[in-house]
Amino acid sequence: MDVHNAFLHGDLDEEVYMHFPPGYSTPTPGKVCRLRKSLYGLKQAPRQWFAKLSSALRDFGFKPSYAHYSLFSYIQGNVSLHVLVYVDDLIIAGSDHGAIVRFKTYLSTCFYMKDLGVLKYFLGIDVARGPEGIFLCQRKYSLDILTEAGMLGCKPIDTPMEQNHRLAYASGEPFEHPDQYRRLVGRLVYLSVTRPELSYSVHTLAQFLSDPQVTHWDAELRVLRYLKGSPGQGILLRPVSDLCLTAFCDSDWAACPLTRRSLSGYLVFLGRSPVSWKTKKQPTVSRSSAEAEYRSMAVATCELKWLKSLLFSLGVLHSQPMKLFCDSQSALHIAKNPVFHDRTKHIEVDCHFIRDELVRGNLSTSYVPTVHQLADILTKALGRQQFGFLLRKLDIRDLHAPT
Repeated sequence: MDVHNAFLHGDLDEEVYMHFPPGYSTPTPGKVCRLRKSLYGLKQAPRQWFAKLSSALRDFGFKPSYAHYSLFSYIQGNVSLHVLVYVDDLIIAGSDHGAIVRFKTYLSTCFYMKDLGVLKYFLGIDVARGPEGIFLCQRKYSLDILTEAGMLGCKPIDTPMEQNHRLAYASGEPFEHPDQYRRLVGRLVYLSVTRPELSYSVHTLAQFLSDPQVTHWDAELRVLRYLKGSPGQGILLRPVSDLCLTAFCDSDWAACPLTRRSLSGYLVFLGRSPVSWKTKKQPTVSRSSAEAEYRSMAVATCELKWLKSLLFSLGVLHSQPMKLFCDSQSALHIAKNPVFHDRTKHIEVDCHFIRDELVRGNLSTSYVPTVHQLADILTKALGRQQFGFLLRKLDIRDLHAPT
C-alpha cells in the first residue's frame, strides 16, 4: 500500500514558523504562521511521519521489532500480520486474508491510502510466485544498467571477474570519466541485493572509486558482460523450508596486497534459501590464516544472532542450534577449545563470544571442505568450473532462462 502525501501527516513537536502563503494576509503586520503539521522539506518531516504511522500501527495492536525498527508485527492466536515500512510504502503480509482486509480498512481511515494489490515489484526488485516458492530478481534493473552503459549487445561471459586478477597493482592510464565509473559501481552495489555472486566483484571495484583507471573500467565492463548472460538471475525463497539458520563463512588471508588485510565473507541460509550475505575487508591485519578465519566466524555469528532475533519478531521460535560451517580446522579448534594460546592472545575479546554461543548450545560449528565452501564465491575470483558449481549449490537461478 502507498500513503499519499505522507510527510504532511506528521505532528511537529518543535516551534517552526513560516510566512503567510500567497493568497492569505493578516490584519496585523509582522505576523507569521506557526506550523502544526510537518511539510515536505523540513528536516524532521520523515521522523515525524514515522512517529505518526507507528502510533497508528500500535493502536491497531502491532508491536515494533527490536531487530528491525521498520518491521511491525501483530500476533493474536492463529492470526499474524506483518508490516514492513519503507518511507510511505507498506508491504503487508499475513496468515488470514480477512484480517488483512480489516487492517487495510483501518489504515484507510487514518490516512489517504492507495492499494497497489499483490506485491510484484518493489524498489527495483521483481517478485514472482510459483509452485516452488517466491522468486526475487532484478531483471528490469539489470537491463537498465546494460542499456545505460551501451552493453546490451555485448558478448556474454561466464564469470564476473578474471581469476588471479591484479587490479590493486594497476598503474595504467586514468579513466577519463570517473563519475561514470562511480555511478556504475553504485548501481552494481544495489544489484547485489539479489545477486550474492556479485559481492566480491563489487567489493573489489569499489576500492578504486577515488582514482579509477582504464584497467578498472575494463573490469567493470566484464561484470556487465556477465550480467548480459543472465539478467534475470535471482534467489528462490522456498515454502517447504525447515526454517533452520545455516551459515558458511570464509576468509582470504592478506587478500589486499597494499594493506595486507584479510577479506571476510559469509552466506546465511534459511532452510535452503540464501537470505543474507556480505563481503568486507577486515579492520585489522591478521597474523595467520587461522586468525583471519576466526574473525570471519565472529562476523558470521553476529549475523546469525540478529537473524534469529528477526525470526522471533516474526513469530518463529528458532530452538535448534544455528549451524556455522568453516573450512579452517585451526579456527574451529580455537572456537571449541577456550584455552590460552600465545598466538591468539592478542585477538579482541569481542571475537571470543563465539565460545559463549557454543557453550550455551545456540551455535554448532562444523568443518566443510574448501571445494564445498559456498562462501568461497564471496572472497575470491573463481574459475569458470568452480564458480558455476558453487552457483548451482547456492540455488541461484534464472527464472526467465529457457529450460
